[in-house]
Amino acid sequence: MASEILPFLLETERLWIRQFRDDDLEAFLAYRNDPSVARWQGWDVPYPREKAVEFVEEMKNKNPEEAGGWLQAAIVVKETGEFIGDCAFYIKKDETRTAHLGCTIMQKYWRNGYAVEATRRLMAYLFDDLHLRRLIADTDVENTGSWKTLEKLGFRREAHFVENIFFKGHYASEYHYAMLDREWQMLKSA
Repeated sequence: MASEILPFLLETERLWIRQFRDDDLEAFLAYRNDPSVARWQGWDVPYPREKAVEFVEEMKNKNPEEAGGWLQAAIVVKETGEFIGDCAFYIKKDETRTAHLGCTIMQKYWRNGYAVEATRRLMAYLFDDLHLRRLIADTDVENTGSWKTLEKLGFRREAHFVENIFFKGHYASEYHYAMLDREWQMLKSA
């Protein structure tokens, strides 16, 4: 007998982090088509509606504990119910106690602490609920907001890869960050 997949739902002081729903489509499509957001992401603008529909459909019923694929979860402001972005994680298939994570926020909500708040809650879920051992995040060196967020959360910069990836027509450099469960436990107790 297959186990039932429970809905993915996390809560912070100001936010809900939940699986995508059909009514997220328009807001999701809008921020995926914002060039300032897409600049650092793996998608191009214009982001087609058909692709957005497929994405939302895939994420609605995705099992958060399944290794080998990204789970992207909608970030919603509790007070207004407004969709403001998404956070994501990918549990490695060959090392199921390690996950990559990331967070993307709509431009009009930048600099409000939402990325830190959502990512911190996602970290708690991955370390404390799923008992992962290591979290990894990569960011373009020019994406100052991203790497400052990771450092604010306590991630360690492990590497600086110089022009290591061909991205959107040019070679880009990346920072590689990580955190171990024991580092997370120390941060929580500080």
